[in-house]
Amino acid sequence: MRFLSRAAFGLLMLHAIPAMAAGQEPLSGDSLHLGALQAEAVARDPRGRQLGLIAAQSTLRLRSIGSEWLPRLSGSAVAQYQSEVAGLPAQEGAPLPLTLPHDSYDASVAVRQPIFDPGISARRAVEQAAAAESGSAVRVALHALRQSVADAYFTVLLLDAQRAELDAAVTGLEARHAVARERVNAGEALESEARLLEAELLRRRESLSGLAVNRAAAAAVLGTLTGLSVADAALSLPDLTPQADSARAALGAERLRPEYEQFARAREALESRSVELGRRNWPRLSAIGRGGVGRPGLNPFDQSVGGYWLAGIQLEWSPWDWGRAGLEREALGIQQEIVATEEAAFSERIARIAIGDLATIDRLKQSLDADREIIALYGDVLRETQVRFDEGVVTSAEYVDRETDLLAARLARATHTIELAEARARFLTLVGWEVP
Repeated sequence: MRFLSRAAFGLLMLHAIPAMAAGQEPLSGDSLHLGALQAEAVARDPRGRQLGLIAAQSTLRLRSIGSEWLPRLSGSAVAQYQSEVAGLPAQEGAPLPLTLPHDSYDASVAVRQPIFDPGISARRAVEQAAAAESGSAVRVALHALRQSVADAYFTVLLLDAQRAELDAAVTGLEARHAVARERVNAGEALESEARLLEAELLRRRESLSGLAVNRAAAAAVLGTLTGLSVADAALSLPDLTPQADSARAALGAERLRPEYEQFARAREALESRSVELGRRNWPRLSAIGRGGVGRPGLNPFDQSVGGYWLAGIQLEWSPWDWGRAGLEREALGIQQEIVATEEAAFSERIARIAIGDLATIDRLKQSLDADREIIALYGDVLRETQVRFDEGVVTSAEYVDRETDLLAARLARATHTIELAEARARFLTLVGWEVP
């Protein structure tokens, strides 16, 4: 039976059951849908806070870069002694030569106001592109949660469907067991006829108990992912046929996965860095001013302590950097090619996986068509066997065989129905479509 293979998922996650009782909110009606639960998981994941943190971090960095346009103040104080100073020889009317003192003192405050600096705007663009790239990386990481939620969601649905089929089978066996017991009590059948049905009932009830345990484990995983209590919730099977057909028709033409945004933001970041490198050697123009006191001041021949000031325009330009900026831009160009190859490889991988998902969808659709015919045939056989069993013509073993055939067919149909919806959801998540 198919539930035995899917049950491993629940058994491996069984340790998560105690976590369901803490920190989980009750479900609303809309929360029962797969898309809503996926959105809850993404919103609840701690990594989602990184988007706000990245934005706040980028704002601080942009403010820091923007402050470079503000006046820059600096202060200095110097006291020095010179081993040799300039002097003037004695001249007519000046009997003594003029000699400057060996010690001098100066204290000043300088201000520099940028007027033209192309590097500031380039650094702002680099920071904005880097923040956008970091945000896209977070969204890529959160996208993987959608498939995790879908895995747990469809596991719960599958176990519920299998439990419903087993419940119906148990009800039918109980009716046949009652008939067999009456016949045994009346001396019309052997005790083994009733005991065989009783043993089969015990086996089916044991299977139901296993399904309940596995269902609780899968619901615990789903609750841990979403922060919602889904232990007793009746999840709805989504009809994703229209979305899957539309996504299939647009396959290859749309790029909705968050990875494509990350590739685009990476290219923009590299382009911004290339522009910033090119502007490092551009001229920079600033207004400058300085005021202070010193001995001597601006007049070296005035030995008294006095104040002074000066103002002007300063031009800075380094037209030659021995090709460093060009080499770094070339390295960035190579990195852009690396990003392009990664994007191409990612697209090819998505295309390969999509081929398998679409083949699975087509196969399951055909299986469901066959399941309906098989169930109809086994149903006819079982109804005839049931009549013959009630008449005492066939044994309990024969009836159980025919009933098991029908149960297996019903379980196969239930499994294929859930798997088809799961395959469509997986395909939509693969290509980046939102699941309703």
